[in-house]
Amino acid sequence: MTAADEILDIVDENDEVVGQAPRGEATARGLRHRCVFIEARDAEGRLFVHRRTSTKLVFPSHYDMFVGGVVGAGESYDEAALREAEEELGVSGLPRPEPLFKFLYAGPEHTWWSYIYQVRCELPVNPQVEEVAWHTFLTDDELTERLGDWPWVPDGLDAHHRLRAFRAGRAPAGDRRQSAG
Repeated sequence: MTAADEILDIVDENDEVVGQAPRGEATARGLRHRCVFIEARDAEGRLFVHRRTSTKLVFPSHYDMFVGGVVGAGESYDEAALREAEEELGVSGLPRPEPLFKFLYAGPEHTWWSYIYQVRCELPVNPQVEEVAWHTFLTDDELTERLGDWPWVPDGLDAHHRLRAFRAGRAPAGDRRQSAG
């Protein structure tokens, strides 16, 4: 089974399941589904940053400051966050990512309910070669320096700005703080 064949729950504007579709169809038709974004930091507090492979279905060869991905049909946000973080970082035994908040990402071609998590990864990483073409750990200042220079995934950039506002005590429009379940 390829990534395009993975079955996803299709959800409405309230994040209620209204159907299911293969990932490739959901992407091609712009059907709203669920995703997780996990901010992974190392023992020194530096952020895991990577460039996606050129074979990715969405936003190939773009940089991202989150690991994560789609939530499979019947899977909870929390289950997907741990699975995706371990897969992309290439580790096992990662602490359960901490849920922070949920928001609706609506770009020109894609829309999905997105749950942001954070996790500390003190294990040596061995990123999944099918997902990650290049990686490093950056300080917050180093990341800020690169925001205008590198092509970033638009949903990750939106999530990054929302996370900064969240940490500053401002809740961007559309954010929902609730149990990830």
